[in-house]
Amino acid sequence: MYLFCSYLIVSLFFYLVCGLRCYSCTADPESCTDTIACSAFFNRCYSLKPEGLKVVIKGCMASPACIGSITCCEGDLCNGAVPTGPGVIMLLMCSALIALFK
Repeated sequence: MYLFCSYLIVSLFFYLVCGLRCYSCTADPESCTDTIACSAFFNRCYSLKPEGLKVVIKGCMASPACIGSITCCEGDLCNGAVPTGPGVIMLLMCSALIALFK
């Protein structure tokens, strides 16, 4: 059991080290499902909805550029409509398994 949890924690570490992932598109907000791995320079995900248009623009951005009507956030895929967090889910599963089999 502890070996399994150790594997989950190591997997999470490598997942986090590989860099930030963001949704990336210029489309209708409901159809924005493409993701990209951001380069090391970019440390935020962003969303921009131009006024008067039924379009959303999403991608990676450096934190100093997060000004005005640009909505920025930290964390993998945080600029999506539905919050996601595979790393958090893995840690919760590991904690639950440890609690069950102690």
